[in-house]
Amino acid sequence: MSSPPDSPVVEAAGCVLWRRSPADGSLLLCLVHRPKYDDWSHPKGKLKPDEDALRGALREVAEETGHTAAPGAELPTQHYLANGRPKRVRYWAAEATGGEFRPNTEVDRVLWLPPAAAKARLTQARDRDLVDALPATLRPAR
Repeated sequence: MSSPPDSPVVEAAGCVLWRRSPADGSLLLCLVHRPKYDDWSHPKGKLKPDEDALRGALREVAEETGHTAAPGAELPTQHYLANGRPKRVRYWAAEATGGEFRPNTEVDRVLWLPPAAAKARLTQARDRDLVDALPATLRPAR
């Protein structure tokens, strides 16, 4: 399905939210389950009018996961059609720095998974590319 040439691009932003396992320092990624779509994805959402993309990405992380995050490198931007409209989603690597998940109307579950398990759980193939891009942006575990 193609969109009309004058369709405005839906601007969105999100994060590949990560933390180190307290048990062994291994990398864990946070995925969110959205009951409306019954899918697993990285936390993301539409930007508010005139909202800075990084600020919007961190806001979405907080709203969907309950976690604050320290942003890192920007990851590849995704472009696709959503409901027949072009959508652009900018992503950042972001380390979880605190907080606690509470189910809400948008997200009913979160999972912290190693990268291979996260890739297997993600619903959209395009989201798996972000998992592949993340390690190059991280400093080695201590």
